[in-house]
Amino acid sequence: MSRQIVIGDVHGHYETLMRLLEAIAPGSGDRINFLGDLVDRGPDSAKVLDLVMNEPSYTTIRGNHEEMMLASFTNGEINEQNLQYWLMAGGRQTIDSYHNPSDIYSHLDWLKTVPLYRDLGKVWLVHAGIDPRLPIEKQSAEQFCWIRDLFHRQRQPYFQDKLIVTGHTISFTFPGVQPGQLAKGIGWLDIDTGVYTLESGWLTALDVTYHRIYQANVWQETVRSHDWDDLIVEIDPKQVKPRRFAVK
Repeated sequence: MSRQIVIGDVHGHYETLMRLLEAIAPGSGDRINFLGDLVDRGPDSAKVLDLVMNEPSYTTIRGNHEEMMLASFTNGEINEQNLQYWLMAGGRQTIDSYHNPSDIYSHLDWLKTVPLYRDLGKVWLVHAGIDPRLPIEKQSAEQFCWIRDLFHRQRQPYFQDKLIVTGHTISFTFPGVQPGQLAKGIGWLDIDTGVYTLESGWLTALDVTYHRIYQANVWQETVRSHDWDDLIVEIDPKQVKPRRFAVK
């Protein structure tokens, strides 16, 4: 059976992504789905964008870091205010990853076409989450790319027949979750294990077809594979504390 693979926030870590893909060993019928935040913080965002953009079996959705990147260049011109905000949130590393600065515009054109969410049937992919109070058609990038507390603290699943798989919020910031583990709430599963953080360094891929987890580590240059149950930690929504940071 062809596999559906979901990969969490890469954040410009191309070499680690390549080691992760080697461990997954995707076949000709397999699909690789990224959760956004391909860019920023790591050293090779331009190479990550090139890879995902040009491989037909790869898809992605937009994350908040792609949103900041797009907002920095509006109508072909630089938006200085948005640019400064993006640079402070990791955009400087993305700019530095372009050997030819003009290449960024082809990536921006492509990112404009990238959807905010993707429905794979049993799983529903979105970067940050969903506002549980609103129907899908009433929501926008503000919710899909940025939401945290309201989504993570929901007491009933948004979908009765789909698991929402997200990135955006680093999993070990949830109570009781250790670096490298995944956080599972009511109706959602967060697979952003903090590839760029000193505490973790893990980049995670989820095989939703065979319930396997693949991980590659930036700092240790290691890879590993586990069953879902080995690394997924259940979260009590009542224990999720409000978060005060604006950007991850």
